[in-house]
Amino acid sequence: MGERSQAVIDGQQEFLFPCVANYYQDPVVITSGKGSHVKDIEGREYLDFFGGILTVSLGHCQPEVVQALSSQAETLGHVSTLYPTENLVKTSKRLAKLTPGKLKKSFWSNSGTEADETAVMLAKIHTGRQEIIALRHGYSGRSMLAQSLTAHSNWRLLPTAAAGVKHGHSGYCYRCPFGLSYPSCDVRCAQDLEELILTETTGQPAAFLAEPIQGVGGFITPPKEYFQIAVGIVRKYGGLFICDEVQTGFGRTGGKWFGIEHWGVEPDIMTFAKGIANGMPVGATIATEEVANSLDGLSISTFGGNPISMAATDATLEVMEREDIPARSERLGNRLRDKLEAMKDKYPFIGDVRGMGLMQALEFVEDRKTKEPSAAKAGAAMEAAKNEGLLVGKGGRWGNVIRIAPPMLISESDIDEGAAQLDRALSTIKA
Repeated sequence: MGERSQAVIDGQQEFLFPCVANYYQDPVVITSGKGSHVKDIEGREYLDFFGGILTVSLGHCQPEVVQALSSQAETLGHVSTLYPTENLVKTSKRLAKLTPGKLKKSFWSNSGTEADETAVMLAKIHTGRQEIIALRHGYSGRSMLAQSLTAHSNWRLLPTAAAGVKHGHSGYCYRCPFGLSYPSCDVRCAQDLEELILTETTGQPAAFLAEPIQGVGGFITPPKEYFQIAVGIVRKYGGLFICDEVQTGFGRTGGKWFGIEHWGVEPDIMTFAKGIANGMPVGATIATEEVANSLDGLSISTFGGNPISMAATDATLEVMEREDIPARSERLGNRLRDKLEAMKDKYPFIGDVRGMGLMQALEFVEDRKTKEPSAAKAGAAMEAAKNEGLLVGKGGRWGNVIRIAPPMLISESDIDEGAAQLDRALSTIKA
């Protein structure tokens, strides 16, 4: 590690909370980025296969987004939503056009945590009910309520803080909680939500909140029937469906604009953040007109919907539409997936390959028969990939999943090079 990197790392340890953790034994101090590549403080270049946790959706310093930010900053920086602005209305209209079903009215904030909190509050107000059903292995953010919604012990720093949150089983086929196999299982993980409602709630849930593909959980991708069954059960008992598209939204899963569209279910409320503005701190909650109109009291997000954030969001969505990001992610995702499947055939410590579009994962195990999770091998793979000049993410309940989600304007040649770098990294790991 160079002296400049060490100075930054020492400063972080001295002046930041210890929970602000870094990847790698020797963290990478990134100072610049362009497209799918970044450089560290010592000048070494890396191919970014994680995009700031699926946040740099188009690419680092994407020219049109940079221009929109610069132009807006020179014109008007902030007035709060106490004053209507043209780009707030323009961007909200664009979002309503892109989203599925009858979703129409938005509330803008600064993060996925805030977007999910807004959605839960809205659902409770609209239904007059208090209980929320979330999923095991799910992640909803860092606030007290969001940690209660999260069912992932690594990210719960306190015992449950919010009453009335119950957790159902996710569609984690590789580690079926019932020991069954799909499709003969009859998707019992989804069917079990009815028993959960009848035994652990008042029988009157306000809402069901779920990610179409669970991000922090390790890109857990459910069977195709899961959401039809799960949402059908929740609606049978009068609950709304909140779809958390913070990681899956805006073409990331390939072929569709939003992850839930693959499953043919229309949400009552949908939440976004991360890739919606290519790295700017933007969160959004959109709902049907009927549901949104229930939130008619006083509420404000001081920085939510500010002119600069909206300029970045509108520019990001403009590029996404022009470049047909859903189709691009599907094509490049298939190219990447073929290479990952070949790696699974080659390396016995890869237990599962899963995901959709440019949202792909490798789950590492000590033994394929026992499926014992191997955080050590996943960690070794990350370190080896970094040495090859490739940055990837990790996740999963046991920290044994490598997550791959590059900027969606990545080139075919960079997909190929990243896969080759990962393959070389995996070849250094002992089976």
